[in-house]
Amino acid sequence: MLTYRALFAQPEFRTLWTSTALSTVAATMSSLALATLVHRETGSALLTAVAMFGPSLAQVVGAGTLMSAADASPPRRSLTVVGVFTALSLGLQTIPTLSTTARLLLVLGAAYVLSVGSGVRWGLLSEVVPTAAFPLARSTMNVAVGAFQIVGFATSGVLLSTLTAPQVFVVATGVAAAAVPVLRFGIAERLPRRTARAGLRETWRGNRQLLAHRHTRTLVLALCLPNGLVVGCEALFVPYAGDRAGWLLAAAAVGMLTGDLVVGRFLTAGARRRTSTPLRLLLAAPFLAFVFAPGLPLAVLLVALATVGYAASLIQQEWLVALTPLALRGQVLGVESSVRMTLQGGCAVLAGALADVVPVGTAMAALAAASLVVSLVLTPALRRAADAATASRVGTPGPYSESS
Repeated sequence: MLTYRALFAQPEFRTLWTSTALSTVAATMSSLALATLVHRETGSALLTAVAMFGPSLAQVVGAGTLMSAADASPPRRSLTVVGVFTALSLGLQTIPTLSTTARLLLVLGAAYVLSVGSGVRWGLLSEVVPTAAFPLARSTMNVAVGAFQIVGFATSGVLLSTLTAPQVFVVATGVAAAAVPVLRFGIAERLPRRTARAGLRETWRGNRQLLAHRHTRTLVLALCLPNGLVVGCEALFVPYAGDRAGWLLAAAAVGMLTGDLVVGRFLTAGARRRTSTPLRLLLAAPFLAFVFAPGLPLAVLLVALATVGYAASLIQQEWLVALTPLALRGQVLGVESSVRMTLQGGCAVLAGALADVVPVGTAMAALAAASLVVSLVLTPALRRAADAATASRVGTPGPYSESS
């Protein structure tokens, strides 16, 4: 079984991990600074929500238009361009007189480019590490994202108490810029995984291949919809707990990181398959208890227990990689990531609307029940997808190929 020591002994993995950590810190710092600035200037809860969740919603546009670039362009060059564009967009946010409209357009444009960058990054990761190491590598990247989101939000919160939002953007720009040379000099350039020219037609062709086959279609649904509904529950932590919501957010981070560490590091492929369904059900089931409005200590325990279930995504992503031809791997993983982020943002908005008409705990329980129903309905199809992924790993052709 591959260890963390062996994983980090690979220079290119260390480079991807480090650049992801830096990019995450920059993104979370700028997100909080932008939301604070927009709310201060407009007083609009809607525009503040757009500043926070708009980037997630915009990612699906990249998935539907230019995601073919994730496989049809040299990965190091693509990631370098994405990094430079991100730093430039944050640099423009440092202008104190920039209008709110311009700020929102900048963040949405950056999210569009980043959605393609995510496809490049995950596709490259599947090449940098051996196939058997992908679950551990992906879980380690997830841990980096979760941990450095906390670092970014905490840093931004501290800085905003002494600096203006444009000044915080200056710091975020510097962090984002630091990721560019890390990628440029730490990754060996590779040929594109597919020969077709990136563009709208090629993106649609790849997406049709992804969605036309039942196993990959099932996996994308399972990765995106149940998780998105549970993120809707998490979006109600502040209305539920008020100024003590930080305890719930911290519990969610601890649960998610614990699940990723255990599943990615200690479970074999067979054990991961056996725990897939229990983890998917665990993700939603504890939130059903919120209909009884539990006190904060019990709520913290329930949230920490539930969010361990996010680790089911590692298992489903492993199957998705096994079922995807190399030439489409970046696009498929990028589409999955973008659609998942978009549904999370949409479910967060849905949760807020629902909590305006029913008690917050009831809204959380309703979203959790919907997540459970979706997971149960998808279970038979996921078993078949797991069978196909296992067959693909031992040499049986996958559900589709470049010629299909």
